[in-house]
Amino acid sequence: MSALPPLALDLLLVLLAWWAAFWLRFNLDIPDEYLRVALHGSVLALPAHAAALWGLGVYRQVWRHTGLPELRRLVGAVLLGAVLTAALILMARVADFPRSVLLLHPLLALLLLGAARVGQRLYFERHDGAARTGRPLLVVGTLNEAAAVLRALKGSSQWRVVGIVSPLAAEKGRSLQNLPVLGDLSALPQVCRALGVRTALVASPSGSAARRDALLHSVEGGLTLLTLPQPDDWLSAGSEGPRKVQLEDLLGRAPVQLDVRGLSELFAGQTVLVTGAGGSIGAELCRQIARFGVARLVCVDMSEIAIYQLEQELRATHPQLQGLYYTANVREYERLRALAAQHRPAVVFHAAAYKHVPLMEDGNEVEALRTNVLGTLHAARVAGEVGAARFVLVSTDKAVNPTSVMGASKRLAERVVQGMAAQWPGTQFVAVRFGNVLGSSGSVVPLFTQQIARGGPVTVTHPEMVRYFMTIPEAAQLVLQAGLMGRSGQIYVLDMGEPVKIVELARMMIRLSGQTEDAVPIAFTGLRPGEKLYEELLADDETTEPTPHPKLRVAKLGADGGLAAQVVEQWLQQAGPAPAAAALRAWLQTLVPEYRSR
Repeated sequence: MSALPPLALDLLLVLLAWWAAFWLRFNLDIPDEYLRVALHGSVLALPAHAAALWGLGVYRQVWRHTGLPELRRLVGAVLLGAVLTAALILMARVADFPRSVLLLHPLLALLLLGAARVGQRLYFERHDGAARTGRPLLVVGTLNEAAAVLRALKGSSQWRVVGIVSPLAAEKGRSLQNLPVLGDLSALPQVCRALGVRTALVASPSGSAARRDALLHSVEGGLTLLTLPQPDDWLSAGSEGPRKVQLEDLLGRAPVQLDVRGLSELFAGQTVLVTGAGGSIGAELCRQIARFGVARLVCVDMSEIAIYQLEQELRATHPQLQGLYYTANVREYERLRALAAQHRPAVVFHAAAYKHVPLMEDGNEVEALRTNVLGTLHAARVAGEVGAARFVLVSTDKAVNPTSVMGASKRLAERVVQGMAAQWPGTQFVAVRFGNVLGSSGSVVPLFTQQIARGGPVTVTHPEMVRYFMTIPEAAQLVLQAGLMGRSGQIYVLDMGEPVKIVELARMMIRLSGQTEDAVPIAFTGLRPGEKLYEELLADDETTEPTPHPKLRVAKLGADGGLAAQVVEQWLQQAGPAPAAAALRAWLQTLVPEYRSR
């Protein structure tokens, strides 16, 4: 690297290019009479190029990190310098000036200035590469995917990429940045053993079932799989650099495309109320909503510890947010109405619910009804009373052809919301129906994680049990999108992708933990009360219509439609505090004809 300042070095190169242009113009022998012309012109060219290079911000760039954007700016500066030079020569009326020099000089100057920058970058890259002693790493992905990974790992002192394994057999034998493609996924364990590599970075963990199986097989061989966080995760604390491949990576859920502008217009400067804000979906809704510049975010949950944890998190991640945190039960109408009247939310998201099927099926049936149905009625009613623009119910696929009290209660909640749409036409009442959420409280993933940590067995109710899965952020984002798009009385159905066998989910988690089924066995325990082998997103008499969003569809409902609120209130009043389970199920059957108790 030269000890000269960058501008001084550039001007020396510009001057060298100037004389080289004259030298080439006169076939390597400049006549004596043109030496004076060249000298006079150089006095004009140097300040012209100095002004252009400085004025276009070339020296705000770092030479050792020169790339295409920097070279484009350099081209612009050299061309501007050439134009200024030509203008000065014309104004100075330099006699007998050879015009071809004005074309040759910028080409030569650009060549020299660009070579200086690229040369320094190559020097530092070679020097840094020779000095790096990071842990050896394989990159798993196509050449296009690997190129993005190599850019992200550039300059890393922790990792040293030694080769590429591509899922495309045709790419074997090719190379990228002097790194060879050593084989396809089937050869991953052998390549790792041959190179002594214990870690691989997977550019795209999701993909075909064959790719997923090959990756899981390599994990069983003791290989640690890493991946890079998604762009949204880069802003989160502790998510810098590669992280371990997780279950949701392998299930291959594509990122949700949000209507950011529409959501900003919906939320910016408004008050938003979220019930069940301490739960998995409710808390993620609050995190997502906080990004859109709400004036106030009113968070309601009956759990003191859950609402406290949410408060601490949002205060740390969104210090500018005016968050209001309340412990309240949605079954207490007067409390909910007082909060709504105090803050007058423009949008209400109702996520508070009991969701655990077997628990609500045995001795807690009336609690499921009071929270899921009466709580929904209260939340929807206060939204209408305070003039909220939108009310969004978070529903579930268990409301479809329900075989459990919990599922029937959520279907009843959907009907209550549809009834409210007719009663309060000024508010858009929408329900959003989706399946299981990875990592949510009460889901199988935390349970399996605990069981694997204890050494098993991992308990699966039935070898043929199938469920739809999505990630918590994806579910929350699609709820927001449906709330923005929905018209009153509609039920939105989320695209849940391909269903996954629970036993396969268990096997994936065992392998990702570095264990085998011999070490951590799987035990089948039988279906529990209210459970179905297969979940459904549509009832027998329902179809769907597409929406502008590829992951959202509108359910075309059957003939039952909305339900008057008085029907629910009157029955619960008559039933008393502890109605018989048989009477409760019989009443559910009259209001949800598709309900079949299992």
